[in-house]
Amino acid sequence: MPLDAIFLSALTAELNETLPGARIDKIQQPDRDTVLLQLRSQSAGNRRLLLSASPNHPRLHYTQARWENPAQPPMFCMLLRKHLAGGRIISLRQLPLERAVELCVESADELGELSEKRLYLELMGRNSNLILTGPDGRVIDCLRRVDFEMSEKRQVLPGLFYREPPAQGKLDFRTETVEGLFDALGAVEHPTALDRWLMDRYAGISPLLARELAFLCAGRTDPDILETDRAALAADLSRELKGLTGDFVPTRLLLRGERKDFSFRPIRQYEGYMTQDRFPSFSELLDDFYTGRAQAERMRARTQSLHKTLSNQLARVRRKLANQERELEATYDRERLRQYGDIVTANLHLMQRGQARLRAVDFYDPEMKEIEIPLNVTLSPQQNAAKYYKDYNKAKHAEKFLTEQLALGRTEETYLASVLEALDRAETERDVADIRAELTEGGYIRQTDRKKQMKVPPSKPMQFRSSDGFQILVGRNNRQNDLLTTKLAYKTDLWLHVQKAHGSHVIIASAGAQVPDRTVTEAAELAAWYSQARQGHKVPVDLCPVRQVKKPAGAKPGMVVYENYRTVYVDPKEPAL
Repeated sequence: MPLDAIFLSALTAELNETLPGARIDKIQQPDRDTVLLQLRSQSAGNRRLLLSASPNHPRLHYTQARWENPAQPPMFCMLLRKHLAGGRIISLRQLPLERAVELCVESADELGELSEKRLYLELMGRNSNLILTGPDGRVIDCLRRVDFEMSEKRQVLPGLFYREPPAQGKLDFRTETVEGLFDALGAVEHPTALDRWLMDRYAGISPLLARELAFLCAGRTDPDILETDRAALAADLSRELKGLTGDFVPTRLLLRGERKDFSFRPIRQYEGYMTQDRFPSFSELLDDFYTGRAQAERMRARTQSLHKTLSNQLARVRRKLANQERELEATYDRERLRQYGDIVTANLHLMQRGQARLRAVDFYDPEMKEIEIPLNVTLSPQQNAAKYYKDYNKAKHAEKFLTEQLALGRTEETYLASVLEALDRAETERDVADIRAELTEGGYIRQTDRKKQMKVPPSKPMQFRSSDGFQILVGRNNRQNDLLTTKLAYKTDLWLHVQKAHGSHVIIASAGAQVPDRTVTEAAELAAWYSQARQGHKVPVDLCPVRQVKKPAGAKPGMVVYENYRTVYVDPKEPAL
């Protein structure tokens, strides 16, 4: 994503309108790579500044998103609180044409004297870092320590003086002239793509911007310099490079409604392929673009081991079901075993011990054809007949047993699939803790050491308010679905669930009142969104009064049966209530 030096300069200029003078009230570190500063200022009010040194999504912006904090704050968070909490932000500065910013904070030290400390955020992919330095410029600590073995050029360790990232030896596009461009383009002797040449020559140019400049100047995103009119190309490039420091427009790029990219200016190379829209600010653009994606990636990382355990359990159950279905199918031929026993019994007088086959008339065949029946040479004729009867009875009992086992196995398969679906929808650590506790109670995973286990409060069902003022409750997992349907909901409330798919139980708290169609539709959209059918179209959602919903005795969490229902068809929508 093009959070390049130019985009960062636009973002820094925007933040400098509100950051200087703001007080740092709280400091939080919801995950390893992210720090949140709760700010308070007379001009801008209360805001939260997000600083992320994530290798995948490094960024800096104000955020409105909700973040769940760990039960125990990390050591780096405690360090920042010690040095920066209560401090006043003096300035925010971008390092020249670098993807790095310096946040200068005036705060009191241990003796109560004011001193300036600096927090550096380096937005450089896998080398991203967050570094705190003291008044003397020495590193107090950092998010990722870099020793000599990790980098010979630049170490970042407590006690060392902070040094800016080493320059890449590229030119400043802001000082480029038409003559310099013409000479540089004329010196190209081998086939060279213009976008790659721009990235290699100038600092602060991202791949998206390089392709955009090539498109604006040559009509293509990857033209060969040798195939262009270099004099015209130099003039066009000079004009476009000067325009990069002009008006900035926060722009989001969408592909079929999905967030794909962003930029500090409208992008023309995707016209007809992607749609674009403008945002009021760069912070709102980044908050919209990254929040959902970063949260999903964070939860995937946290639930990876649990997801693997569940997937293995589900695969094991499905293999067992497949084997049992094959065994059950084999029992359907058992009637022939009894017939073989009858035929052998009727021909005992013609048989001898050690005989491998019996050739006899099949009196069960209307045409009375002769057949060959295999025999066990180690058994007597009477024992062979008894074995066929025994195999018949064994197959008859196996059918009953396998039918029962298949029913239990299919129930378990449905249950594990529902837990896996709930895990995919988990949004917070509390959701994951609920699912882990549910699996522990069911015997699917082992109980962890309670002394070492962090206590995480149980999560609560999601609550929404419909356009007509009705409260709508949505379960986050099977345990909450059970709680909602069997404990919290009144018999007169409405219960909704997506048809023939795994998903949340949804309750419309009606208190016996007539529920308007608009509220039913909104609740059905929530049921479809929080289900396996989220990506579907015209999803069927069943609804009925809670009194028509029953939980069978001994059923797994979240498993219910219902009757006297009606079905509505809706398109899943992201909650906006």
